[in-house]
Amino acid sequence: MNGSHCQRQGCTGIIEDNYCNVCGFAGKQVNESSPRQSASITTGTGSSPLTNRSKGSRRTSHASSRSSRKQLGAGLISVPELPSTEPEKAIMADPRVPENKRFCANCNSPLKRENGFCSKCGQKYSFIPSLKAGDLVAGQYLVKGALAYGGLGWIYLGFDNKLSRYLVLKGLLNTEDAASAAVAVAERQFLAAVKHSNIVGIYNFVNYGSEGFIVMEYVGGKTLKEIRKERGPLPVAEAIAYIHRILSAFAYLHQLGLVYCDFKPDNFMLEENDVKLIDMGGVRRIDDLSGDIYGTVGYSAPEAGEGPTPVSDLFTVGRTLAILLADIKGFSSTHQYTLPSPQEESLFAEQESLYRFLLKATNQNPDDRFQSADEMADQLLGVLREVVAAQTNTPRPASSNLFGGDMLALTSSSDFEPIRPDFHQLPIPTIDSTDPGFNNILNASAIPDSTKRVASLQQVLQLFPKSREALLRLANSLIDIGAYEEAEKILAEIEAEDAWDWRVMWYRGRKLMAQGKAKEAQQAFDQVYFDLPGELAPKLGFALAAEQARQYKVAIKMYDLVSRTDPNYISAAFGLARCLLVTGDRKGAVAALGRVSQTSNLFTRAQVELSRTLINTERSAPGATELKDAAQTIEAIAIQGMERYRLAKQVLETALNLIAKRSLSPNSSILIMGETLEEVNIRKGLEKALRAMAHLSTGYEKIRLVDEANRVRPRTLF
Repeated sequence: MNGSHCQRQGCTGIIEDNYCNVCGFAGKQVNESSPRQSASITTGTGSSPLTNRSKGSRRTSHASSRSSRKQLGAGLISVPELPSTEPEKAIMADPRVPENKRFCANCNSPLKRENGFCSKCGQKYSFIPSLKAGDLVAGQYLVKGALAYGGLGWIYLGFDNKLSRYLVLKGLLNTEDAASAAVAVAERQFLAAVKHSNIVGIYNFVNYGSEGFIVMEYVGGKTLKEIRKERGPLPVAEAIAYIHRILSAFAYLHQLGLVYCDFKPDNFMLEENDVKLIDMGGVRRIDDLSGDIYGTVGYSAPEAGEGPTPVSDLFTVGRTLAILLADIKGFSSTHQYTLPSPQEESLFAEQESLYRFLLKATNQNPDDRFQSADEMADQLLGVLREVVAAQTNTPRPASSNLFGGDMLALTSSSDFEPIRPDFHQLPIPTIDSTDPGFNNILNASAIPDSTKRVASLQQVLQLFPKSREALLRLANSLIDIGAYEEAEKILAEIEAEDAWDWRVMWYRGRKLMAQGKAKEAQQAFDQVYFDLPGELAPKLGFALAAEQARQYKVAIKMYDLVSRTDPNYISAAFGLARCLLVTGDRKGAVAALGRVSQTSNLFTRAQVELSRTLINTERSAPGATELKDAAQTIEAIAIQGMERYRLAKQVLETALNLIAKRSLSPNSSILIMGETLEEVNIRKGLEKALRAMAHLSTGYEKIRLVDEANRVRPRTLF
């Protein structure tokens, strides 16, 4: 399996470790009677996430725990390589703690001297390194010199004389600080068990005189703080790649019942082609209610002081990504817990999905944030795919863990009527495989008749009364048969139990679209977009509802984003073409329909729409070139019979009307459906098409078509 090409349509990736290295593929409009309050920070589209969803606290999460993090950037981008650095070149020539970095560990007062007693509280302190080059620690570790200092201690470069490798010894920054000493003891007790490729390895814990030192793996790269300082704000895709990759370390720590507490650009490093957490000094157990809490203003969550949690950890990850991307004025003051608006920071206006991701990651309410590192990583990977697809103009499709495919793309119909925005095109959320009624729900959902499907799902609920998946699928099927009040009752019941289940808002949006309430549906899908900023389905729903509401500008933006990222969303290509044509961009509409692949079962239908778009006269009259292209498109389409004659009739009628109105000059060198672009010949061609249609018709329709053929035929003397 490994080394083979990915089997997902349109993907060019290679299978590595049983996952594709490109796509990762494996071998709120609210209750209509009770609107919620919006947040004050809005996105580039003027939308705000819903807040205060419940007076209670969040109990469940509805995002998949699967995540693809096999390599930095998930195979989507290449990051700049760092030149190799000899370890001893990183040693500080004059290891001193600058005065602006010296604070009392007891009362946080500034300290002018390197050692002594705090003038405010009397706490004894020292910021002088206790180790010097040549010291031999524990009879094994030869000290080479000081590398850096951090919030908890001096970091020294050492060399293991027994194993012949460089390593790091981390001691106490303030050697008189008892609290820091306690943290070091805690590290010795549980951090040696932490083994992860994206976390610095802990080798040992040793004593030297009256001090203790942690012996750690040497990571010979640069911290993201150094990279950010040297280069300024990082390219969007590169910064996302670093954060996406480091989230695997957080998922691992949280699984062990640990929280990192103090994540920031200083504390993770790029080494060769990967990133690592390098400072484990603030790590603590989630259930530790008595230990010291370490954090950094501007990065720490509002509630972190009450006790760090995995969710407060993820807040620091979001803040770190934000500072890697932008120069945020007042990051540690006016924007300590908030983000600049898109009007203040142009990057956030340009990158809508990224901004929504950051808003969710750094929401001041813990319940409104990502609830797990895997959930966060999946959504961030989706954002990365969008960014890379836009930058490279190359689609980056991927299977969703949360949604099925584009429903329009799954249809195979001989109907060639124009495709309009419709709620049936919305992807359906996947079924949670852990639900007790999973198999029964799958069988019931496969029933094509909506009424019978409703009855079958009701039977499933009798067998599994606590199955939320059965309730949601029942609500969806009730929408299909127009039982909107009953569907809303079910959705409200689920919402009362769990206000953070995004599927409630999704199905409510579907219901509102079915009811013709386009603006309300748009608000519902907008909220799902906030909840799932890396998914394409919410953007498609947002676009469909916006188009129905005649908000074509925002619909075009969303349709284009979806289609460029994953052409398998056929609905987006058709929707983009419709909206561009309405706004007068015929050329753009034709290009949008050209995105439909020849391998798609809707390719022929897209070509039919393309021909109609070329001859559309609602905004402007087509020229001779458009008429010619429309005719050639029809001639190349693999359809025969009535549909072919009907399309030929439309092109010839358009040409005849334009010539008759003198909006188009005759041209004997241009052929339209086999006839030169001259009135007499166009009439002959139109007459021929009408008589062919009459031959395939019966009754009154046959008579009507013959009469029309007689009316349009060229006038003759006989």
